[in-house]
Amino acid sequence: MDTFIRVDASVEIGTGHVMRCLTLAHRLKKDGQQVAFICRGAEGECITLIEQQGFVVYTLPPCYGSLWNFVTEYWEKDAYETIEILKQYNVKKLIIDHYSIDVKWEHLVRPFVKNIMVIDDLANRKHDCDLLLDQNFYSDMETRYEGLVPSSAKMLLGPSHALLRDEFIEAKKHIKPFNGKVERIFIFFGGSDPTNETEKVLLAIKSIIEQYKLVVDVVVGNSNPNKLKIKQLCDGIENTHYYCQVSNIAELMAQADLAIGGGGATTWERILMKLPSLVIIIAENQKKVSMDVEKLGVIKIIGESKNVSSMNIYRSLYELIINNNILNEMNRNF
Repeated sequence: MDTFIRVDASVEIGTGHVMRCLTLAHRLKKDGQQVAFICRGAEGECITLIEQQGFVVYTLPPCYGSLWNFVTEYWEKDAYETIEILKQYNVKKLIIDHYSIDVKWEHLVRPFVKNIMVIDDLANRKHDCDLLLDQNFYSDMETRYEGLVPSSAKMLLGPSHALLRDEFIEAKKHIKPFNGKVERIFIFFGGSDPTNETEKVLLAIKSIIEQYKLVVDVVVGNSNPNKLKIKQLCDGIENTHYYCQVSNIAELMAQADLAIGGGGATTWERILMKLPSLVIIIAENQKKVSMDVEKLGVIKIIGESKNVSSMNIYRSLYELIINNNILNEMNRNF
């Protein structure tokens, strides 16, 4: 085994880190590398999903409670448990995608690997890495990591380096031509949607869907704790389709005129698919990137989750439906 990926998922953290690491893992596998994952057990983890995609997963002892806080507080324990796995192999590359891991953890692990790659987008802590990838768009992306990584580290910055699955590249060829109005809406707030934005959106759409004859596609992940309730809501709304842990999410995006979702990694998937979006910020790390992307004119921020109600969503959606000029302008900005 020459490449390991240290990444976690949970209801709290979401599944975005794992999903982008899976995309990278498949590409490395195509290049002939042997890739394995190291993940800690937690509520909402994606270990089975990773294994189903053909990768070995080394599972660290489970965490009960906040996985983010656990790894932050017990970083040394996490590092040594990881080392116990790494030292069995001649590891050429360790890839880390974890907001709770920083230079202290990386210093401990460094003697057991030849190269360290970090995937990050916070730029809020130091790293001991040879390569850093930040796929997000920021107005200051060229300077964000000054003083946080070694001067010798290679930097891959911006959406041109986004980790997008092959299905998106293929689906891009079949994007539905925009005819000037909203007919089909795509809703997705990541694998876990811990603040249950999906339900808020559905309650807003329920008040508007019949009047404007909309078709709605709703996607949730297996780790979404409210998935059964969301399915029941979808079943009670005309022309609303429920999907759980699907593999054709790009195809659903290609059929849509408008998306409603969070400001995480799915942002770059929607942009690739030239899909205008209403965005609810559901985590602090999504705030700046969403504001910078909004300046490009391809998304509109409804607000931060804690301040957004179904009525706020209704008003934002209604404005786009009745004012074709806004959506036309968003489409022209891609």
